Amino acid sequence: MEKPGEMTTLSRVMQKLHEKGLDHELKMSDHGRMQNIEKQKIYNPEELKIIKTYRFEGESDPADMSVLYLIEDQEGEIGYVLDAYGAYSTHEESGFDEFLQKIPVEDREDQLIFA
Repeated sequence: MEKPGEMTTLSRVMQKLHEKGLDHELKMSDHGRMQNIEKQKIYNPEELKIIKTYRFEGESDPADMSVLYLIEDQEGEIGYVLDAYGAYSTHEESGFDEFLQKIPVEDREDQLIFA
């Protein structure tokens, strides 16, 4: 069995999320809040928790850098936000960075998330 520490690529982490049913993408809504697209839930920052952050670097192109946030809501449902890293951010929505900064962080071990 693969050890959680061996998840070194974005595609591997996304595959693990899918296998565990945790592949619910969260996006910024038109109202400046996070939204679970599948379930049509809308969240304020205080209703969420960042439980894990993964950063991935491209081998030669800085534009290949990405960050994946695993986010849990108050009911224990886990979803994710995927973004390019730094100046290459793909989120042009007003307030995206400020919203993320307001979400409390609780860094969990991979074993607790993917058990």
